[in-house]
Amino acid sequence: QVQLVESGGGSVQAGGSLRLSCVASGYTSSSYCMGWFRHAPGKEREGVARIAGNGAAIYADSVKGRFTISRDNAKNSLYLQMKQLKFEDTAMYYCAARRETFCSRDTGAYNYWGQGTQVTVSS
Repeated sequence: QVQLVESGGGSVQAGGSLRLSCVASGYTSSSYCMGWFRHAPGKEREGVARIAGNGAAIYADSVKGRFTISRDNAKNSLYLQMKQLKFEDTAMYYCAARRETFCSRDTGAYNYWGQGTQVTVSS
């Protein structure tokens, strides 16, 4: 069983930065697709960024140019560097893993999920 634990969330003013981390334990593979999703009150869970086993990264249009996803397979870790944060980035952020090399935008395609870390951006 794979466990994912996120950290790094917090409160920040608009324009600020945060770096989220996700550590995986249990059986994991560097070939797994990993992704960050977020869920804001009153909205559906949405994909923020995902990185395939081959390192290819995909971003939601709303975060392109501001967020960067990366992974350190030696540390079983996934990161999300967030810059120029906006009020609308406020949400619970979740790390997810998929037992496939290539990613999917479908949240149902992910096999493992973390408990989430809250990001709050004040305007």
